[in-house]
Amino acid sequence: MEHLPPEVILDILSWLPVTTLVQSKLVCRAWRSIIQDSLLINKHLSHMAESDPSIIFQSHWPIQNQYYFMDFAAYNEGNKILKKISVTTNHANLVGSCNGLLCFYNSSGIHICNPLTKDSIELPKLSRNPGEAGSLEFGFSPTTKEYKLVEIVYKRKRPRVIPYLAASNTFQAEVRVLTLGDACWRSLGTVPCRFLRQPSQVMVSGRLHWITQPGYNSVDTKFISFDLTTEQFQEVAKPDCGSLKKFFYELLVLQGHLSAATSNVGGGLEIWVMKEYNKKESWIKEYNIEGYLPIELRRINERSPFPTSIFQAICSFKNGEILLEHKSKALVLYDPIHDSYKDLMLEGAPNWFKMVAHVGSLSSI
Repeated sequence: MEHLPPEVILDILSWLPVTTLVQSKLVCRAWRSIIQDSLLINKHLSHMAESDPSIIFQSHWPIQNQYYFMDFAAYNEGNKILKKISVTTNHANLVGSCNGLLCFYNSSGIHICNPLTKDSIELPKLSRNPGEAGSLEFGFSPTTKEYKLVEIVYKRKRPRVIPYLAASNTFQAEVRVLTLGDACWRSLGTVPCRFLRQPSQVMVSGRLHWITQPGYNSVDTKFISFDLTTEQFQEVAKPDCGSLKKFFYELLVLQGHLSAATSNVGGGLEIWVMKEYNKKESWIKEYNIEGYLPIELRRINERSPFPTSIFQAICSFKNGEILLEHKSKALVLYDPIHDSYKDLMLEGAPNWFKMVAHVGSLSSI
């Protein structure tokens, strides 16, 4: 390798799996120096972001808070075994994944780690006052090259007639931000709405995204973004569904595009994809997935007179297939070209889990 130009070496290494590169750091000091070079780290991350994502599992049962890694490229080659990974904290909630880094939080603090390189850092814990509740998001500004945590904090209120709805014009949520490297959180003031809790964070174009909760007298919702560079909120255009009033209950990211899911009549999913960010006319209905009950759960549901399929979309792949999760218990691959379903049976998979799409990287903290 010493006879190759440095740029050729970087290009070759940038296409290798992150696990191979991590192991190669042990060969010698020269290799360690090359693999820790920021040019290689950024080039490798760029390639991984264009590839099919991996998946991180957090088990809820039978053993809580164990973590597993799955590479779908290896799965397609016949490897159906989940790889158990260790993280630096126990009994923590998984916030999300960003550039190969995972964010967790518990009562003792917030933890950021790269599960493949083992790099980790502990951050100032959340400083909520009595009677406060909220949600935490983790993202990256491609402009300032900063990682940030964003907390949306609400005052707890006594349940009313319809406790799961919120009058969006009566709520004031405080917004707090922590930039990695800073010693303390900053308050940005309040925002006059409340957001639906997302299964996982949604970051597109350096912005985090939420759906507002509907009000008491309306089912209308808004898509709201938070720019991690300017730290400003902005409304994002929703799909034009004609005369139909569709309730979009989940935002997600598919192949780098902001996407929105709504239920269809058969108990399945409609998924709309915004092909050009914040261009209303670029929304298209890309998936219309009918109801399907995974084989693994049919025996459990056969006692029910009306067994239902409740899907959450996790991610999509370059071949057009989309990964669906059913009630945190089963996984299904949907092929829109052939309108077919494939139940995924994974060795060592937990019976009940949370999962997030993940891009393996060499990113350090």
